Amino acid sequence: MTIEEYISLHSDDEPDYLAEINRETWVKQINPRMCSGHFQGRVLSMFSKMIQPKNILETGTFTGYSALSFAEGLAADGTLDTIEIDDELEDIILSNIRKSPFADKIFLHIGDALEIIPTLKKKYDLIFIDADKNYYIDYYEAVLPILNDGGYILVDNTLWGGKVVEKVDEHDKQTVEIIRFNDMIKADKRVEKVLLPVRDGLTLMRKLNI
Repeated sequence: MTIEEYISLHSDDEPDYLAEINRETWVKQINPRMCSGHFQGRVLSMFSKMIQPKNILETGTFTGYSALSFAEGLAADGTLDTIEIDDELEDIILSNIRKSPFADKIFLHIGDALEIIPTLKKKYDLIFIDADKNYYIDYYEAVLPILNDGGYILVDNTLWGGKVVEKVDEHDKQTVEIIRFNDMIKADKRVEKVLLPVRDGLTLMRKLNI
């Protein structure tokens, strides 16, 4: 048994509809590792339940697993906006959302997050960044103004398979940008931050009232 298997066995089970989405994603999608999956999904759900956000924003929906995990912690009158650039995933995402108890709380936006974010007329308590790694700094700067003071940002893949501590090929733009993002966040006095070794790295930030 691996340590990852042990961790999963000693965490709560995922809801049946999420287990089905995970299986379908691994069978039918080209890059199934992009799906948060059981363990990370339970982590996202727990954070959301601790925060009890009224509004959640997600960049990077993929097949909807992370959005549905976050939705478990929404306030009774809460909503979740999720943005996915790949329009070929739209029908799959909507079908997966309908399998859950949160179909009336989740709003899917198809398109470029950097174009969609300025059109959203809400303030958010919890924001998840998990889209194109080349634009992490751009997403961060776009969402920080619409995050409530004291609100939280979670950013996925900030350890990037361990490449962040290896010699970097300057042509590996995604790794270069992840490292640049991590260094920028470390120095950013607008937020408190901690980088958690959850799966592929999960950075948790809290916006300060300054």
